[in-house]
Amino acid sequence: KLSINAFDYNCHLDLIKLLRQEGELVKLRRARQKMSELFPLTEEIWLDWLKDEIKMASESSEREKVYELFERAVKDYICPEIWLEYAQYSIGGIGQEGGIEKVRSIFERALTAVGLHVTKGTALWEAYREFENAILETAQPAPGSIPSPEQQQMLCSQLEKIHTLFRRQLGIPLLDMEASYAEYEEWSEDPIPETIIKNYKKALQQLEKCKPYEEALLGAETPKLAEYQAYIDFEMKAGDPARIQLIYERALAENCLVPDLWARYNQYLDRQLKVKELVLSAHDRAVRNCPWTVGLWIRYLLAMERHRVDHSIISEMFEKALNAGFIQATDYVEIWQAYLDYLRRRVDFTQDSSKELEELRSAFARAVEYLKQEVEERFSESGDPSCTIMQNWARVEARLCNNMQKARELWDNIMTKGNAKYANMWLEYYNLERAHGDTQHCRKALHRAVQCTSDYPEHVCEVLLTLERIEGTLEDWDAAVQKTENRLARVNEQRAKAAEKEAALAKQEEEKAEQRKQARAEKKASKKAKKTRTGDKRKADDDDEGEWGQEEEEQPSKRHKGDGDGILLEEDMEVETGLFGRSGPEKPDHPANQKEKASTSRKDIPKVLHDSSKDNVTVFVSNLSYNMADPEVKLKELFESCGEVAEIRPVFSNKGTFRGYCYVEFKEEKSAVQALGMDRKVVEGRPMFVSPCVDKNKNPDFKVFRYSTTLEKHKLFISGLPFSCTKEELEDVCKAHGNVKDIRLVTNRAGKPKGLAYVEYENEAQASQAVLKMDGLTVKEHVIKVAISNPPLRKLPDKPEAGRASQFAVPRQVYGARGKGRTQLSMMPRALQRQSNPVAKAENGMVQNSPATSSEHPEEPKKMSNADFAKMLLKK
Repeated sequence: KLSINAFDYNCHLDLIKLLRQEGELVKLRRARQKMSELFPLTEEIWLDWLKDEIKMASESSEREKVYELFERAVKDYICPEIWLEYAQYSIGGIGQEGGIEKVRSIFERALTAVGLHVTKGTALWEAYREFENAILETAQPAPGSIPSPEQQQMLCSQLEKIHTLFRRQLGIPLLDMEASYAEYEEWSEDPIPETIIKNYKKALQQLEKCKPYEEALLGAETPKLAEYQAYIDFEMKAGDPARIQLIYERALAENCLVPDLWARYNQYLDRQLKVKELVLSAHDRAVRNCPWTVGLWIRYLLAMERHRVDHSIISEMFEKALNAGFIQATDYVEIWQAYLDYLRRRVDFTQDSSKELEELRSAFARAVEYLKQEVEERFSESGDPSCTIMQNWARVEARLCNNMQKARELWDNIMTKGNAKYANMWLEYYNLERAHGDTQHCRKALHRAVQCTSDYPEHVCEVLLTLERIEGTLEDWDAAVQKTENRLARVNEQRAKAAEKEAALAKQEEEKAEQRKQARAEKKASKKAKKTRTGDKRKADDDDEGEWGQEEEEQPSKRHKGDGDGILLEEDMEVETGLFGRSGPEKPDHPANQKEKASTSRKDIPKVLHDSSKDNVTVFVSNLSYNMADPEVKLKELFESCGEVAEIRPVFSNKGTFRGYCYVEFKEEKSAVQALGMDRKVVEGRPMFVSPCVDKNKNPDFKVFRYSTTLEKHKLFISGLPFSCTKEELEDVCKAHGNVKDIRLVTNRAGKPKGLAYVEYENEAQASQAVLKMDGLTVKEHVIKVAISNPPLRKLPDKPEAGRASQFAVPRQVYGARGKGRTQLSMMPRALQRQSNPVAKAENGMVQNSPATSSEHPEEPKKMSNADFAKMLLKK
């Protein structure tokens, strides 16, 4: 796998683990070496490597190699455990020449690096003191002997070293510093000086201020970015550079793949500390951890130039940046611009020619070719459509090299790349020619601009006339006026034709929309009339019930989009029969018909509204399959594990089809809370959404969308997948580039795949590598597109009834055809409405049978009894 993809981080880890288990030490060392060349290693990996090498190091030459390994380890991340291991290992070489001083040197470097660590720094201070105490024991004279002046001086010197260590430690806020103070009191024969006590108390006060931030870090879950940022802000206010540096390093050790954190740290080092070794080390580690971030590379190049690093090293670093694998084509333009700026600052333009100038020109030419060949081939775009690099090159040639001939050649090349139609490009060239060229070329450029510009030709026409007004002859003025007038006349003619064409298209669309609207209105009016007649026939059969209000309950309202379109229910079948034979016999009510009617029995289910007073014991369940059979039984089995279910209220359309959502009411509130944990559980191939029952009218800001709509750098969006691609097959393709945490195949309402998927990786680095390797890959003869997930903003409807049914609004089946309650319909029987108030077609095609319509007729119908109504309905 590594021979195919050397940047597979997890594959490196697996190989190292297997080689360590097998005891293949030579191969193990080589595998670790290769991984360290590509990635910074974590604290755990370094400690395992160091311990293995320490076991094998016996001779002095091998010990030196271990020292070199330690030096590499402490440069990746600042880790107290590695520094402590380094110092303790160095004590083993105390017998060699200069061994004691080497140990002290390592301890001092360790204290500088992590001695201020509030929670882990104490261990280093104590280890250092133990080492000095051991030296003190060896310097003690033999019992009963009188020490020589040299021995006495050595004893005093060693005692002073231990005193100094105690005093330095007590001036730093560290955990358990009270115990260190008590230990010093017991060890010291003399009273502790007042200045030391004062510093100790001051450190104690500072420790109390730091404790809340340390406790927040201790209780927080990874990545702890917010907690670390709060800690950094606190230390920035205090202003101690060493403490600020340490907290940044602690944050980066746990968040090494966060480019913004590296950028803020490097900016602080660049502007405040300005220590060359420290600054360059931080920049180097930043680009090793986040090589896909072009901003970190640009800052690194600037830092190296700022600290006067050798030109060959800067050039080498730039070449590494080109091979870093940036995500966007524009990233390559940015890194080339940064490098070209650096090369331009090296040139002494007072000389006619120099090695630096030739290198700059060569780099400009290479940049143009690189963007044309490498970048366009990979991204299908240059990343530099306005040719900014060529523009800068032309400016350098014109302004700094006085070479307008080369500048004109470059601008001619720029215009041939599709930029001649833009007025601003011509005016940019004109300004350069005006400043460093001559009037003849200015006039020539403007004449070409008038001819070619298509976005704002008025601008270039005005500039041309201004030029001729100031510098031109009468002949020049006449030529300019004629050219501009002809050009603007053609432009206005073209614009008029385009406007007419657009207006004609708009009119056609408007007419088509009106025709569709009229057709829908006629169709609805026709259906309404036919259903009314069918309802009369049913009413005659059911007269023995004696309650005409039941007919109103049975009549279906307007068919909504998605509510079972295309499914012929029994009532629809009757209407169809009436179209071809009005006198057709009615179906007898035999067992076969009873079975047929059972399929639509859900239409007779009484419509139960949700009681908002029970929100605390109710959850809203959505995104269920429309084809789910017996949703009450299915959902009760699912949710009984959370507690006793009081009621399940699935929502059906007026045609009796399940709409994919329901209310689940529990006996106890804790059961509803526990049920929220079932959110995203897969039911019949779809993720079930379980959310609190919230009234959106009272809580308009309540978010119901289940997936992120913002940029997620660790997640990929894949399109162009074959519909037959399964989750397992996609995972096999994706896991070669990193640890896949989750895969979501996007489906429509019916659960059918749409050829889209979201793939979540463990971190940004793996996602970035996956984009580079998988974009354009062929899966089952389909070329897929892969990008970092960044969905467009979701547009919410202005009115709840304008879009899909809101899961927190009143269930849709209690609404009539126009969103009004059914209780607002006229309670007059249809037979009576036909006789006294003929059906009239409204503007939108609806049948006007609402109270608003009846109110236009002041005459009230005579009150009748139920018997009167029955007689009237039975009349032919």
